[in-house]
Amino acid sequence: MEDDVLTTLKILIIGESGVGKSSLLLRFTEDTFDPEQSATIGVDFKVKTISVDGNRAKLAIWDTAGQERFRTLTPSYYRGAQGVILVYDVTRRETFTKLDNWLNELETYCTRNDLVKMLVGNKIDKENHEVDRAEGLKFARKHSTLFIEASAKTKDGVQCAFEELVEKVIQTPGLWQSENHGRAVQLTDEDAGGGACGGYCSLV
Repeated sequence: MEDDVLTTLKILIIGESGVGKSSLLLRFTEDTFDPEQSATIGVDFKVKTISVDGNRAKLAIWDTAGQERFRTLTPSYYRGAQGVILVYDVTRRETFTKLDNWLNELETYCTRNDLVKMLVGNKIDKENHEVDRAEGLKFARKHSTLFIEASAKTKDGVQCAFEELVEKVIQTPGLWQSENHGRAVQLTDEDAGGGACGGYCSLV
């Protein structure tokens, strides 16, 4: 029964190779974690329906390869996105410094200038952090993005990252109301249970 779904949203996950994009997606959509997760080839795609503030939204979540050789996919991948999750690895500074490149790409190819962005510092379960929370928060404020630290391994912050993003998109009707008729992504999926944010969220 799809009648009670408010809208279908296109969400992207972007960032350097190895930051844990696919692991975040798998943790959110299937509640699994594979420590031997292989690199994504091209683009992966999953669908999940969630409830946020009493509104049910179907998410079409696109996970892309971070490697340079797959960049030819870029324009079609970005087209029509309403929300994007930018991921870096808190234990690898170079993945943080390259976020500017990803933001530039986003501006170049995105067809909307009001899309919602969420910055996620992943792998906080690991030791030897090279990027601290304050730096992530500063970057997020500078670029007007939401921000959270997370761990796909321990679940910390994962559900919250997606829910906060979707909540913000739904609060921006211009992003999704015109999409609402006749262009939904028709894929089968299993409904997701709601999840409370456990105090991880930093809304900027």
